[in-house]
Amino acid sequence: MSIRKRSDRYSAHLQGTLDLLILRTLILGRQHGQGIARLIQQQSDNVLIVDHGSLYPALQRLEGRGFIAAEWGVSDSNRRARFYTLTRKGRAQLAREQSEWRRIAAAIARVLRSSPA
Repeated sequence: MSIRKRSDRYSAHLQGTLDLLILRTLILGRQHGQGIARLIQQQSDNVLIVDHGSLYPALQRLEGRGFIAAEWGVSDSNRRARFYTLTRKGRAQLAREQSEWRRIAAAIARVLRSSPA
């Protein structure tokens, strides 16, 4: 995953968030890989760009852990594609990851708001 118009130092901050973003996107319903990448880009106002080299290994990892299920289908452009859905186990994982991410983001925000000594 990369950040458009930003330096590489920002991408390190996003390490580990791709799984969360994929799971969150799939809460909206069944989607193929390119559709997931497109939704993440759209929902982030074109700030987050998910490249194929990151997306497909993440999808395989999530499927292997039982968080998502995949089946072959036909896309809107009439192409054969794998469509992914969130499993019950994936919904539980999403809830855990969202909670943890919010906890960490709140802690970072507190540090950023604190006055220098």
